[in-house]
Amino acid sequence: MPNFDVKYKEYLRYFEDSLKTRLSSLNISAPETIKQAMEYAVAGGGKRVRPVLCFAVCEMLGGNLDEVKEIALAIEFIHSYSLVHDDLPAMDNDDFRRGKFSTHKKFGEAIGILAGDALLNFAFETVFSANEFTDGYLKAARLLAEYAGYSGMIGGQVSDLANEDNENAAAKDLYDIYLNKTAKLISAPILAASLIRGGKFYQELKEFGYHLGILFQITDDIMDECGTIEQIGKTPHKDDAENKLTSIKIFGLDGAKKLAEKHYLSAKSIIGKIDNAGFLTEFTDKMYLRQS
Repeated sequence: MPNFDVKYKEYLRYFEDSLKTRLSSLNISAPETIKQAMEYAVAGGGKRVRPVLCFAVCEMLGGNLDEVKEIALAIEFIHSYSLVHDDLPAMDNDDFRRGKFSTHKKFGEAIGILAGDALLNFAFETVFSANEFTDGYLKAARLLAEYAGYSGMIGGQVSDLANEDNENAAAKDLYDIYLNKTAKLISAPILAASLIRGGKFYQELKEFGYHLGILFQITDDIMDECGTIEQIGKTPHKDDAENKLTSIKIFGLDGAKKLAEKHYLSAKSIIGKIDNAGFLTEFTDKMYLRQS
């Protein structure tokens, strides 16, 4: 198997090439401003965690990247739209994202809202631009819609807002937010790839995605507390300033680090039982270590 960094770059190249091709299909009759805002929101998208997970699981299960290309693109469009809306004044009110001005700061609040809406619709336009619709592919598309919707990511965002300034919030409230707002959109590419490959290791990968998603959010909390804008690409200490319910608020910084270790070890244990999972094992290591 290629070196982890080499393989990651291979996945990134494939994704960025596919993204460039897909964005070139934006309707020439659409207003130029909305196309520019959509491209701005998706461009320079960091490590592309979700598409990379989709590709890695598909290859681990014996597939090729073309099988999941449209799903991987759609997941990144959904993720990008969610960040555009997260940054709006009515939500987290952040001026920076991925080390540059957030979309609404660049194009104005109204275009920011519309760019997010457009990316969500473009995601499912992309899903259904595939050449073939197997039963597994349709199940994957259905799962993506569910995990991104009111019973998934959006539901988690609603709970997140509802628990601001909630001094009686408990660990259960925190986990409800983390499961839906973060873990489901980390799990979606993992499970979508499994479904497209016939549902192989579906239950094991569901558990892996859960622990990986919770780990991702806890390390995000730690980085918000301890990192700089150069490290995290957005304004640090926003969670504390807006009195968000976080692992640090419930467990303290040391407690959050112990909780991150717990989910890290669980994710490692699960993925270690699946053949050809070397890349995903090292991916889990990198995610855990990013907090330090």
